[in-house]
Amino acid sequence: MSEKMGTGMIPPQVKAFMDWAAKDPEGFWEEAARKAAHDIYWFKKWDKVFTWDYPTFQWYSGGMTNICYNCVDYKVKRGLAGRAAFIAESGETGETRTVTYGQLLALVKQYAAALRGLGVKKGDRVALYMPTGIESAAAMLAIARIGAIHVVIFAGFSAGAVADRLQISGARYMLIQDEGSRRGRPVELKKIVDEALEKCPPGQVEKVVVLRRSRNGTPVMKEGRDIFWEEFLALAEGQSGEVEPVEANEPLFLLPTSGTTAKPKVTVQKHGGYQIYVYSMAKWIYNLQESDVWMCTSDIGWIVGHSYNVYGPLLTGAASILYEGTPDYPRPDIWWDVVERNRVTAMWLSPTGVRGLMRLGIENPRKHDLSSVQRIFCAGEVLNPPAWQWLQEEVFENRIPVIDHMWQTETSGPIFANPYGLGMIPIKPGSAGVPVPGVMAEVVDDKEGKPVAPGEKGIVIVKRPFPGLTSTLWNDPETYQREYWERFPFTKGVYYCGDAASRDEDGYFWFAGRSDEVIKIAAHRIGTIEVENALISHPAVVEAGVSGVPDELRGEVACAFVVLKQGYRPSEELKKELIAHIRNTMGAIVVMRDIEFVNTLPKTRSGKIMRRVMRTLWAGRDLGDLSTIEEEASVGEIQEAIRRMREG
Repeated sequence: MSEKMGTGMIPPQVKAFMDWAAKDPEGFWEEAARKAAHDIYWFKKWDKVFTWDYPTFQWYSGGMTNICYNCVDYKVKRGLAGRAAFIAESGETGETRTVTYGQLLALVKQYAAALRGLGVKKGDRVALYMPTGIESAAAMLAIARIGAIHVVIFAGFSAGAVADRLQISGARYMLIQDEGSRRGRPVELKKIVDEALEKCPPGQVEKVVVLRRSRNGTPVMKEGRDIFWEEFLALAEGQSGEVEPVEANEPLFLLPTSGTTAKPKVTVQKHGGYQIYVYSMAKWIYNLQESDVWMCTSDIGWIVGHSYNVYGPLLTGAASILYEGTPDYPRPDIWWDVVERNRVTAMWLSPTGVRGLMRLGIENPRKHDLSSVQRIFCAGEVLNPPAWQWLQEEVFENRIPVIDHMWQTETSGPIFANPYGLGMIPIKPGSAGVPVPGVMAEVVDDKEGKPVAPGEKGIVIVKRPFPGLTSTLWNDPETYQREYWERFPFTKGVYYCGDAASRDEDGYFWFAGRSDEVIKIAAHRIGTIEVENALISHPAVVEAGVSGVPDELRGEVACAFVVLKQGYRPSEELKKELIAHIRNTMGAIVVMRDIEFVNTLPKTRSGKIMRRVMRTLWAGRDLGDLSTIEEEASVGEIQEAIRRMREG
């Protein structure tokens, strides 16, 4: 917490909590683990809270635990066996299914025994290529239960992307579904896996377990390698389904970053620090309770899905909705219908999801009784003020808080937020809030690393490790040290987030995008997100992507790609109106090269706008890894829009 935090903005008890974390971080995180004892059990207490062998570090060294035990067994022991753990809702198939904590324990034990029967041992990497659902979530827990390491691959990636992740992780086993669905269209997952395995070293993946979901016949199986789910479950006979205690710093899962860089980096999370951090944020930020029905609209293939579809809710004893599908299929009110039927109390949405709901129209939420909802949280991109206003004021009529916050794959949970579970601070639309307790962050200049004045842009650093932060990259410690701890000479010993932001007088952080997404127009530093916010504040615009392009006179100028709301059509008049709107909103320093209208923007499947794609297409360079892109057609749209810009 910055010493310049405005007085009166934070409740005294929260301020004292944050000050304690800043003065005595090791004592703070040790007490966090002690206070979590109601929900998190240690087979053996840790010997040392924190050790730092720069740049890597360890939390709760010597402690023996297992996150699966704490998610399931420990909840059953506390009397929650009959309470809902997962509620699976599929927009693709229309199926719904609920499992209690007791039923989930039996299922996870069965899967754990089957994994042992398959030959999986502690430390082995097991890849999952399955849609979000009870089987995939239970499989994650079972892999963790036996001390193996799960590598969840989003069930929508191409064969090349799957092969990359298999090779990087060294996975020897795969659990897959034969077929998925995307807006009602079948996705042949088994064929994608077969193609991916042809790109891997022969024999690397020894066994592929196939869960049948297709109604169009039996998939082609490779003898000696592929077995069906029923055969897999039969391997449980004679095997133990009991938990394997692991040391706190043994790996839990590997997960690549989601594609804001040209090549994903494979992060590592470990049982001890990860569970304490995810649990603490579930309490301090989301205020998750056993009575909550929590709906997080992420996919298990992303860090949000790991942390707050599966692990976080279960650690707190809440019920977690596992939703498979998109917000507009099979009908535009499907998410609101799920909320009403399940009496959802709290939601996690991406800003992209909010803007998508906004585009579908206010009439959809107004069809449903949303009175059970008490709070909503958004992250993934900056929640633009117009999108926040639509959700806060139009949908929920200011009855509940809509709270933006910020985190990364590398951090496993929020690092900037409004501490709702401890005591709310005033919401400032467009701001991600303040550093969470235990995260000491600052905005510094990119020349000498000195703190910038309030309102000035700089790069975001975190001054020391915290339990949720990845402590290495899988088999790539050199990149970890170079990219995160020594990106600039002055960042040695501090974590470089890679984001640009400013901090106001009250200590709120305002993110402007990745640090390489700041446009320098005649020496003025303009964040791409700031220009996007200005565009979205116009009544015709629902979404915008902005990139800097070279300019002989000014160094760089901005170009924008705009998605219009229903009822608006592209025109030269509207383009001129939008350029004038940017000038009126942000001033004459923002010089626009052009604005083009598109139907979709290039985004990762986790909802982040891939501005590097726009910038790279303009420069005519190789796009690199596009495995995380949501709609491949969006790249063609941007290419065509750039062609029009150049010709214009």
